[in-house]
Amino acid sequence: MSDPGSTPATTLRHSPLHERHEALGATFAPFGGWEMPVQYAGGEGSGKGGVVAEHTATREAVGLFDVSHLGKVRITGEGAAAFVDRCLTNDLARIVPGKAQYTLCCAEDGGVVDDLILYLVGPDEVFTVPNAANSAGVGKLLAAAAPAGITVSDEHDEHVVLAVQGPESARVLTEAGVLPRDLGDDDLDYMAFVDVGWDGQAVRLCRTGYTGEHGYELIAPATASEVLWDALAAVVAEVGGRPAGLGARDTLRTEAGLPLHGQDLGPEITPNQARCGFAVGWKKAEFWGRGALLAEREAGPRRRSWGLRATGRGIPRAHMPVTLGESVVGETTSGTFSPTLKTGIALALLDTAAELTEGDVVAIDVRGRPLECEVVSPPFVPSHVR
Repeated sequence: MSDPGSTPATTLRHSPLHERHEALGATFAPFGGWEMPVQYAGGEGSGKGGVVAEHTATREAVGLFDVSHLGKVRITGEGAAAFVDRCLTNDLARIVPGKAQYTLCCAEDGGVVDDLILYLVGPDEVFTVPNAANSAGVGKLLAAAAPAGITVSDEHDEHVVLAVQGPESARVLTEAGVLPRDLGDDDLDYMAFVDVGWDGQAVRLCRTGYTGEHGYELIAPATASEVLWDALAAVVAEVGGRPAGLGARDTLRTEAGLPLHGQDLGPEITPNQARCGFAVGWKKAEFWGRGALLAEREAGPRRRSWGLRATGRGIPRAHMPVTLGESVVGETTSGTFSPTLKTGIALALLDTAAELTEGDVVAIDVRGRPLECEVVSPPFVPSHVR
């Protein structure tokens, strides 16, 4: 996923659900060129609102997120899947139509242009969801490389993307009539998707998400966004859940150890360094950045991502020095207070030469004060995605 940008307010784009968010008392902030809800005020009977309440509701019941700022790019034409496979890192041969895959778009030097979810519709159609700030760039790279007969279409404004995340997510979708009762939750595996009809609209229902919880993402026509949001929100409230903004999304994904593009991976942070080698088809003959990534993998990356869990009081943020004794051995890439663990946590790039391992103790320089932390392997909390 991608980090917030500093786009001037006059050029910010709005979700089709912007008025719904305003009615819920949302606080907004720029994110990847869009003005998106960060958190909501507590509604009548819902108690105090805010990031921690939304985070906890997602972990314990269900959270409803509008992530329509994410990109939507469709690649079609004879051999479209094979073409995409030659460009992006992951191996499409690992999945079949009806499955989604986490993959990376890399530059020739191995840096990560973007990370994205790819939906394999069939050999002649692939649908991708890049990050908001990178959507146009990824689309342009694919379009420039596409051979005759392959069409790359930017459909950013044509779809709304909603995420329903948490242990009650299947119940919400079933009672709202989105998850077919005859399908059954057990029949929709993690990273699988199905196209369903809902209220006369075509909705792509995906068993994906960015919270570490059992959840779904829905890709629907923008024209159906308000009706779909209202139907889901009504059931979410009935089961003790909440609408949730990007603030809770960030604390949830950090607890889950999931990277944010522009912070934990990016043009200067390779998949090898970010521990995203699982998303690289190392045996493939061709993909962008292959030579550089293979060379780095063989030599060993000079730094590698780790989790840091604070043992004292303090909240780490991105770009804080990490020290071992008197030596600086790395830098945090993401940091936050964990509402689940009630302590500070961070993701950090640590020098491999320091030979740090799980259980070692380092310190984060939090505005001139050392915050002692234990080196851990993410996720910080158990994963429930499957």
